Amino acid sequence: MKEDLISASHWSVASTDCTKPKDPSKVKKAIMGRNWKSRLGLPLKTNSGNSMSNLRKIKSHRPTADDVIQWAQSLDKLLSHKYGKMVFFIFLKTEYCEENIEFWNACEDFRMLSSHQELTSKAISIYEEFIKSEAPKEVNLDFYTKNKIIQSLNELNVASFLTAQGKVYSLMENNSYPRFIHSDLYKELLADARRGR
Repeated sequence: MKEDLISASHWSVASTDCTKPKDPSKVKKAIMGRNWKSRLGLPLKTNSGNSMSNLRKIKSHRPTADDVIQWAQSLDKLLSHKYGKMVFFIFLKTEYCEENIEFWNACEDFRMLSSHQELTSKAISIYEEFIKSEAPKEVNLDFYTKNKIIQSLNELNVASFLTAQGKVYSLMENNSYPRFIHSDLYKELLADARRGR
């Protein structure tokens, strides 16, 4: 009986990709009444906002129509394109789920580290920012995965966050990513790319 409750609770936690409560009026304001092009800075002429700054830095990576079409084939293709990853991050911000891609990126960075000192420092940073209860950007992970991470902090290796990263990736792939592909943002990006803007 207790295992059934834990299992049911695990499913409810893992079945959504957003940990923050959604205020319907804020979500509607974020999605409706705003021009996606101006939010993204297309054609990147404005100076406001950190996201705009990041998009300008990767101007040379602006998507072609083929790029944008490939983004609809898989989340991997979207995340492997610098501009695509930034656009997806902006989309996740409108859904109050940007911590998922930030965590995924932090785990990617962690896997590239080689020294024990760097691994330790980055692991503590990831734990403090994304994993611990009440973390500022707490990702939605089940108790067992969090517990496994806590135990692995004593014997770190590049795979310490691999399971958690996979679960967060799966949440994005099954929830946010399909909504992104069907969003006005994606449709406008594709139309602009086809027009060569």
